[in-house]
Amino acid sequence: MSKSDVVVIGNGVAGLMAALVSADQGKKVTLLSYGAGTFPLNSGVIDVLGYDDAGKAVANPIEGIGRTADNHPYKKIGMPAVQDAVEYFKKTVADEGFPYVGSLKEQQWLITSVGTLKPTCLLPESLQASKCFDANEIVIVGVKGLKDFYVDMVAENLAKELGSDKKYTTVTVDTYITGRDLTTRDVARWVESDKGYGEFLAQIKNQAGSGKAIIVPQILGTKGNYVVYNKLVKDLGCAVVETTGMPPSVNGIRLRDVLLSALKKKGIRVIENVIAEKAVVKGDTVTAVEAGGEVRAQTYEADKFILATGGFYSGGITMRDFGEYKEMVFGLPVEGDCVEERWVNKQLFSDKKQAFAMAGVRVDSSLRAVDESGNVVLKNVYVVGRNLSGYDFCFEHSGNGVALTSAYKAAKA
Repeated sequence: MSKSDVVVIGNGVAGLMAALVSADQGKKVTLLSYGAGTFPLNSGVIDVLGYDDAGKAVANPIEGIGRTADNHPYKKIGMPAVQDAVEYFKKTVADEGFPYVGSLKEQQWLITSVGTLKPTCLLPESLQASKCFDANEIVIVGVKGLKDFYVDMVAENLAKELGSDKKYTTVTVDTYITGRDLTTRDVARWVESDKGYGEFLAQIKNQAGSGKAIIVPQILGTKGNYVVYNKLVKDLGCAVVETTGMPPSVNGIRLRDVLLSALKKKGIRVIENVIAEKAVVKGDTVTAVEAGGEVRAQTYEADKFILATGGFYSGGITMRDFGEYKEMVFGLPVEGDCVEERWVNKQLFSDKKQAFAMAGVRVDSSLRAVDESGNVVLKNVYVVGRNLSGYDFCFEHSGNGVALTSAYKAAKA
């Protein structure tokens, strides 16, 4: 098999972005992909930094990044790369017909599937909750048989978030799909069909009106192109806002398809259903990785490798025995608190970061793994996304932000 300039291992946000940016550098890129990545579990919005170390909401993401600890990935990535990465992402999705709104200077707001407000940095227009702030009436639309979306709970929580001076109305529509519980993806497919859209519109149109905002689950089509959203806004004549949703995440899948479309246009070779198993190393340089899956193992040679395997959350890093971390492809050293009593907080959703979430590969300012003395371990391997140590993406709401910006930095290195 022909040699590539860059091999990217992993197909989440970090992996796809690393491949795209590498291709834009004129490199021949191969992406090793297994499954759908984390996109079905991913909100598809770009949380850059939602909360600081004290759990306080960050109003200005770029200022919040400046206050992160020295070992945080953002400090290794650097502010110029963070800013450039955000602009690169916005241009990429806009070119694919799925523009995101927002900037590093202020947070945007979205509505969760339980009716609370959550800060984020970049999001699709259909999820922009700020349209609700000036509305006089909020109409929450439920779907009969849809799992994990309860209109009364959403209305109650939204009243706490947006204020009791607004009117809150609920309505439930019927998809006429019977025999099983529905996911948002099922309903999104129904709504994007001509028949389903007509039935959906007929059941909610009398709820529309001036000064109203219509809140719907994440069901406005499976494709990242705003076709269903734009049509519904026009037909209703008022604001429409999608909430986030439980997996499978429709918006995560939209973003994946948009990024894969961009990859295809750039001629990036995607090898599907393969797992990188081991590296071929000569001295301090990797010459190839071996990857297998549904077919026999193949060797993929390259000058540069970008590791985007998702850390603990996707099996890129494991710990079979307590304290014995293992990075699964290159055997890179992993750092983390190995005192068992401190490894996890008693409360999962606590007021401080989880030690296990902070574990990962220690890197230098170029995102290459280093040992305890700061020496580069493998000079042509770059580490991105949740493989990195020093941050708790869930506590901070920084997961896709670190993924995007570290991928950009590694691809440019």
